[in-house]
Amino acid sequence: MTLELRQVAKTVGAETHLYPLDLTLAAGGINVLLGPTQAGKTSLMRIIAGLDKPTGGSILVDGQDVTGVGVRERNLAMVYQQFINYPGLSVYENIASPLRLQKKPQQEIHQRVTEIAEKLHIAHLLQRLPGELSGGQQQRTALARALIKRAPLVLLDEPLVNLDYKLREELRSELISLFTAGDTTVVYATTEPQEALLLGGHTAVMHEGRLLQFAPTLQLFNAPVSTQVAAIFNDPPMNLLDATAVAASGDGAAVRMNDGSVLEIAGRGLRLADGQRCKVGIRCNDVRLQALAGPGVSLACSVALAELSGSETYMHLRHGEVPLVAQLPGVHEFEIGSTVKVSISAAQVFLFDTEGRLLSAPTETH
Repeated sequence: MTLELRQVAKTVGAETHLYPLDLTLAAGGINVLLGPTQAGKTSLMRIIAGLDKPTGGSILVDGQDVTGVGVRERNLAMVYQQFINYPGLSVYENIASPLRLQKKPQQEIHQRVTEIAEKLHIAHLLQRLPGELSGGQQQRTALARALIKRAPLVLLDEPLVNLDYKLREELRSELISLFTAGDTTVVYATTEPQEALLLGGHTAVMHEGRLLQFAPTLQLFNAPVSTQVAAIFNDPPMNLLDATAVAASGDGAAVRMNDGSVLEIAGRGLRLADGQRCKVGIRCNDVRLQALAGPGVSLACSVALAELSGSETYMHLRHGEVPLVAQLPGVHEFEIGSTVKVSISAAQVFLFDTEGRLLSAPTETH
């Protein structure tokens, strides 16, 4: 199915929940809504579902305007953050309930319940009540009840956020495999950039009710159109340093950092006016302690904090007055206030103008 939003907006009293936006979902694939809390993801999802009406714009399904059509008349399934199961019904009957409402034959109901329960690894729990299940098992039950409808549109509003890390990884993998057939259009809301990358498909980046960019997920990650998109699609956010364009020695561009070091960026066909102000963006995992081969700069920084996270260390640094974060593999210990030199490769930097618009992205994808 195709789903298109045209200038859809939502206001509640004096508050704007969604500014007018245009969005055509990728049919038969996963569409991720990525953004921080109160970005407008749930508001948009409720409008898509027909739970709320937009205050402006229209919604088209397969070219037909369904803006005023309620949720009961739309062929879709939705799963929320919270586990919503009927406490007095067994897992089997919870999953079967949509098919019973559709008056499907008992043989078909049994076959489909068994099939979806096996795919979500809850076939051994079908005779239990929801209260006897763990959180992950309850969410699997809610997902099974939604997916058994085989609706052409499935809306998942942060469905894994209340689960522990291991369960989230398992369920995410299962969901991806369930939707690889390409006959279901999926909308999946999340606050986590890593989850968007793992899900793939297409991603819509949202912030404070505005749609900032929509593109294939990897394409968007490699070429965010603005510093705002880059900040949302990186955790920790992308480092941004002020710079000024200077005459390049060869083919390409060069920028002078605030400490006077010059970063030469070749091979991108980029031309900047001498003296043009800009921002250099570098992802935290691309900041290195060791010297790098090829063009780059070394920046002297003071250590503000070193955070250990599993097998990684997040170094919070200051380069003059500018904060900088380096994501380093392994466990490192640094004395607070000590001075270190970090290296930035020209091949891995992004350039943005002073308004935050992308000027150039690395040609090497990673």
